[in-house]
Amino acid sequence: MGIKAQIEPYKEHLITVRRDLHRIPELGFKEEKTSAYVANYLKQEGLSMVTGIARTGVVGLLETGRPGPTLLIRADMDALPITEETGLPFASRHPGVMHACGHDGHTAMALVTATTMNALRDRINGTIKFVFQPAEEGPGGAKPMIEAGVMDNPHVDYALGCHIWPTIPEGTIGIRAGVLMAAMFRFDITIKGKGGHGAMPHLCVDALETGCQVVAALQRIVSRKMNPLSPTVVSVGKFQAGTTFNVIPESASLCGTARTFENTIWKRWPEIIETIVKGVCESMGAEYEMSCEQGYPPTINDPDMADRMKRIAGKVVGLDMVVVPDRTLGGEDMAFFLEKAPGCFFCLGAGNESYAGIHNPRFGFNEDILLSGVETYCRAAIDLLGKPSKADR
Repeated sequence: MGIKAQIEPYKEHLITVRRDLHRIPELGFKEEKTSAYVANYLKQEGLSMVTGIARTGVVGLLETGRPGPTLLIRADMDALPITEETGLPFASRHPGVMHACGHDGHTAMALVTATTMNALRDRINGTIKFVFQPAEEGPGGAKPMIEAGVMDNPHVDYALGCHIWPTIPEGTIGIRAGVLMAAMFRFDITIKGKGGHGAMPHLCVDALETGCQVVAALQRIVSRKMNPLSPTVVSVGKFQAGTTFNVIPESASLCGTARTFENTIWKRWPEIIETIVKGVCESMGAEYEMSCEQGYPPTINDPDMADRMKRIAGKVVGLDMVVVPDRTLGGEDMAFFLEKAPGCFFCLGAGNESYAGIHNPRFGFNEDILLSGVETYCRAAIDLLGKPSKADR
């Protein structure tokens, strides 16, 4: 029996699992119900597992008992602080929290892949390591899981992950060699001036005006400091200062993000931004405090693995439906796994005018696409860990 025929009977089960998870969304490092659901599922499959990694992370091992490489399949479990407005019968039961980025689908696909490959374990050698990661939306669960040893015992040879992706058409699979997603950086700045009466600005150091100057100067980093052929973004997303109309504020706070595809620029963001802030504050007679969070590195697919996954995806949806997605300045901590092992983070096309995009209170997708994700994982596992039979070709 071919792989597609093996997976098709799991379709309704796959949708049920996704809906179960959609009802219980939880924020990063608080995925207690979700990780318990995952652990119970893996236990019923008879897989060995470890829980409580990086607080709520779970790792399940499908061990064949035969020597061979180890494939890591990663799924993120966390949700977003969004109030759901879909009106679905399986909508979030947790007020103010919603699976608005498809992580419920990611987790469901990994779980049903575990079920399928457990039934097909005689077709592979080595080990499949299923990693269910907390806090992808922030502050990041991949790095602490790696620090806890998930890339070892057994050592991971290949790493795969998937993201439901509404910016490519439904039914396609998107694979890009090299850089797919950007490196992330966050900055928080507090400006300290001297407050006073709004009618006497000459006696004050206006923190609000200084902050405005800082924001304007930060916007010029991209247009005047960066190579226009290397996309970068600097955005200030929050600015707070003042309490009333006739008082010049003594302090102002702002925070924002910077994005780039270049590792060298990513590592230099603290220096670049602080140079601007320091110069403006000194010119205005103000002081400042600045803190930085380096965030995630660029998400980079190994070229050989990307080529291999394109061929595999072609068997799932047809080669004409395998596309190269545009790079995005969004970030993903799958990047940390791809730094440790050759791998591929592929996109599962979900573009459909009937649904809103990710991070939206009305986000949704056609659940039929999930079966293609499972099939892609299963075909990749057989391709990487065993020799496929003629039925799989």
